[in-house]
Amino acid sequence: MSPQGDGNLSMMYLQEFVLDGFEGGLQTQALLFAVFLALYVVAILGNLTMMVVITLDVHLHSPMYFFLKNLSFVDLCYSSVITPKALANFLSSSKVITFEGCVTQFFFFALLGTTEAFLLAVMAYDCFVAICSPLRYPITMHPLVCARLVLVCYCGGCLNSILQASFTFSLPFCSSNHVDHFFCDVPPLLKLACADTTINELVMFGLCGFFIVSTTLVVLVSYGYITVTILRMRSGGGRHKLFSTCGSHMTAVSLFYGTLFVMYAQPGAVASMEQGKVVSIFYTLVIPVLNPLIYSLRNKDVKDALWRLGQRHSAT
Repeated sequence: MSPQGDGNLSMMYLQEFVLDGFEGGLQTQALLFAVFLALYVVAILGNLTMMVVITLDVHLHSPMYFFLKNLSFVDLCYSSVITPKALANFLSSSKVITFEGCVTQFFFFALLGTTEAFLLAVMAYDCFVAICSPLRYPITMHPLVCARLVLVCYCGGCLNSILQASFTFSLPFCSSNHVDHFFCDVPPLLKLACADTTINELVMFGLCGFFIVSTTLVVLVSYGYITVTILRMRSGGGRHKLFSTCGSHMTAVSLFYGTLFVMYAQPGAVASMEQGKVVSIFYTLVIPVLNPLIYSLRNKDVKDALWRLGQRHSAT
């Protein structure tokens, strides 16, 4: 840190932050390390497995599984942006992260989180077209269209991360450099600023609220039409299969959007850091673990693909 006088106010321009993480002694830190490590390993293995299975099995080369493979990739990267540093800090007494490292971690965290929100909305739209307009589905969800939709998701994530990072890290941070969190995020960083953060809070609530509400509307409208269409079907078997497939996606959507709303889209989020830490564990680690399980255990096509891959491996 380098001090610079400004009248009667002595400001400290930070070159590094300290991620305080969770309170507790060595036993608590060791327990948290074990929990984080177990969740991280399961998340990596689960999402890698989904990506490999979808890539190798020709029966899964469809728009739905193309989007699911991208979701698995985002989840894998999403947890990897946060967890390795958190694991290192559990075993360290310094828990220091450089200013540049903090900016980089937050940038990719915001990019991947927003991208996942958009991807879930695109997956809902894909289900809507497949069920409500099956004859137009091959044209509407052409591979080139799917690739463009995924690109739009990443561009939306990049736009949000640039705006959030620019507004947050342009603030003057002074006095303490201790971040009351286990990774660099907007709410705890705003508490370290020695300037009015009203605009920053409005930007955070506005952007996150817009992304969450707009993508949620896409999901709700899509599934509203899907539900009506399924209920009109005469085939009980077809109805059950569609409800099972759509139910997996709705479960993933509810978990992800619910936790994001609690953390970022309501005013009490900034004031409650302890609640924020617990919620953050859920969407940075637990959801990347659950998504592969949700889409594999409740999806017959994925289970069949896993069985065929196992049979092919045992035959060789």
